[in-house]
Amino acid sequence: MNSHQQSENKSRLFWSPSRIALTLVVLCLLAVGGLSSCTSSDEKTDRTTNPNTDRTANQPPVISRANPPATAPTTTLPASILGERLQTVGGKTISLGEFSGKVMLVNLWATWCGPCRNEIPELVKLHHEFKARGLEVVGLSTEDPVRSAESVKNFVQAFKMDYQVGWATQNLEITLMQITQRDAIPQSFLISRDGRILKQFVGFSPVATPPQIRQAIEEALNG
Repeated sequence: MNSHQQSENKSRLFWSPSRIALTLVVLCLLAVGGLSSCTSSDEKTDRTTNPNTDRTANQPPVISRANPPATAPTTTLPASILGERLQTVGGKTISLGEFSGKVMLVNLWATWCGPCRNEIPELVKLHHEFKARGLEVVGLSTEDPVRSAESVKNFVQAFKMDYQVGWATQNLEITLMQITQRDAIPQSFLISRDGRILKQFVGFSPVATPPQIRQAIEEALNG
């Protein structure tokens, strides 16, 4: 038997039906529990079909990859950020400082971002679970508030987002993203009752992210 035939026989032996089946199972698990990402091409595709989701032209697209939660340094939100007026989908304005004394989860997101769409139902669940204990969830779109007004409003209704939803100002968005040093969405910031950023979550993994955020909220509420 020549070397070529021996190589073919070894290949057949290695790729047995059981090995093939196991490989397919592993690949499926990776697909389900793997990291989610938004790319600039996602934004451009969505913008072509729905111009209302465009951001201002001079702002760069964002890229999102799910990372383990980072424990923030003892960073306190500046008074200027806490006092900044943020437009809401209801036509009113709020400030993050209004929620002083509550544990707050601030989420940066956009309607065109796939991982954001996957994460928001989980945030709705967390809001229902912990709001009676003092958790305030605030969802801030990074899109242009004028161009995306209708699409964000429709998104909020479709996803039954019954927590505070509005738009991040450019100053607030830049300040928060400088903390994580990631120009990416979704990003979530868990803020203590006295305004300290406790943990940050960048990107979304359907397997890892929800329990990580839930545990962090529990620790903050019990702290």
